[in-house]
Amino acid sequence: MAALSATTPTRGGTTTSGSAVASTDTIARTLLGSRGAYLEIINGNASSDTVSISDASVSNTGAAATAGGGAVAASTSKIFSIHPQQADPSTGNVTVTHSVTSTVTYKLYPLG
Repeated sequence: MAALSATTPTRGGTTTSGSAVASTDTIARTLLGSRGAYLEIINGNASSDTVSISDASVSNTGAAATAGGGAVAASTSKIFSIHPQQADPSTGNVTVTHSVTSTVTYKLYPLG
């Protein structure tokens, strides 16, 4: 399990090439602030990467939320919105899992 790190863009621009994913990664609640973050998954693999993103929040009716994520097709990228409420209250983390990891990278951008 690896803890993802965030890149904070600046007015002058920030260069980032992305970092490798693990089969299970975590995003610390402290990185999400009050507005959350965008998580970009870049799949350089020849296979689709099925991404699952935990969600410890509850709906307006009090029902448990369902995990987010989805398939990131081969040689494409997809951006997911991560909300602070998704973090597990006991661990303080959002968990992200991947079905493939070879040549799959991520970029995490906090929203403030």
